[in-house]
Amino acid sequence: MNSSSGQRRLTAAAVTALAVAVTATACSSGSGSTDTKGADSGTYTIWDPYPQFDKSSAWAKLLDACGTKAGVKIKRTAFDTSDLANKALLAAQQDNSADVLIVDNPVVSTLAEAGVLTTTDDNKLDTSKVDPNLLAAGQSGGKTYGTPIGANTLALYYNKEVLKEAGVDTASIKDWTSLTAALEKVKKAGKKGITFSAIGTEEGSFQFLPWLWGSGAELTELGSPQAVSALSLWKGWLDKGYAPNSVINNTQTTSWQEFASGDYAFAENGTWQLANAEKAGFDYGVLPVPGADGGDAAAPTGGEFVTVPVQGDTGRYATAQKLVTCLTSTENLYATDTTLSYVAPTGEVQDKQVAANAELKPWVDAVKAAKGRTSDDLGTKYPKISEQLWKAVQSALSGSKSPKDALTAAQAAVK
Repeated sequence: MNSSSGQRRLTAAAVTALAVAVTATACSSGSGSTDTKGADSGTYTIWDPYPQFDKSSAWAKLLDACGTKAGVKIKRTAFDTSDLANKALLAAQQDNSADVLIVDNPVVSTLAEAGVLTTTDDNKLDTSKVDPNLLAAGQSGGKTYGTPIGANTLALYYNKEVLKEAGVDTASIKDWTSLTAALEKVKKAGKKGITFSAIGTEEGSFQFLPWLWGSGAELTELGSPQAVSALSLWKGWLDKGYAPNSVINNTQTTSWQEFASGDYAFAENGTWQLANAEKAGFDYGVLPVPGADGGDAAAPTGGEFVTVPVQGDTGRYATAQKLVTCLTSTENLYATDTTLSYVAPTGEVQDKQVAANAELKPWVDAVKAAKGRTSDDLGTKYPKISEQLWKAVQSALSGSKSPKDALTAAQAAVK
């Protein structure tokens, strides 16, 4: 939308969509106030979903430094991720939006469609260096709303010792057939195969998406033969004992705890587990999730977008743009993404990350193949699709429905 056209009325549909739009990665709980910006035009407000970082943190100091560079003072408020989205909607209704809003990427299209955010055409943000697949998570209706601060995604962690004992060479794992063959060898060697999260929440959908997309299926056709093949793969693993029945209730945290026991060959999990992987006490490696017939499957992107909300005083946009540009500059992205365990959204900073830590290479590859959950212009349709998807996964893995029947019912419910 153009800033000159005014703010669209926030709809009940937008509020409802935000109520069910959630993230795949967990943040520490926190809260903040929604104090007004006040009469001081030299103070700019920034809202972020990082309550784990206090005033003494490098993140808070970076915000202040960017403010100083732009000639203004920064008033920062940190919220829990889910709380932030609702606060942003309420503030927009009151014409009291933050000057800069850092928000989880699946929520961007919902806020955009509700008229909360300015476009990059309006606010003059330069996104030319950002990888297109990552930028797509913040696009709706052919327009771009903000720029990613970084990305995380999913891949397969593996226990090198377990695979060695089972006689599995990771170089042989190129597709679903070879991965399943590896799981068979692991089970025969007396170890456990693979663990993941298939819980009936967004986390379950998030973890299933690499397999859905890796099959060639799309979120708009949940009942397709390709989608059925992906769910049948997971169901087959449970039936053969390659994956535990606990995956039905596993969050990404409890799934990681299973892998950290040292008994499992593989775990599907995210970039955010890197620090825990270093503490696990065994040698590990990382593989991108393979596609059904080879290549790297597209995994969903997590991470936040830095956006500029609509303001009644449009004269504030120029300074807001300076703040966002500073926060997402090459120099600052490197430090911030290292702190957040994110892969940077630009090739230049990704190369710098890999040069500093070669173990990030498979994660950079996974992010380059990744895809936004709201990409393909799904926007506010995504939460409803996701809910039906995780319900289908639950039905199939519990045995209450066949994969085909579960996904056919999911597609019917979406329509």
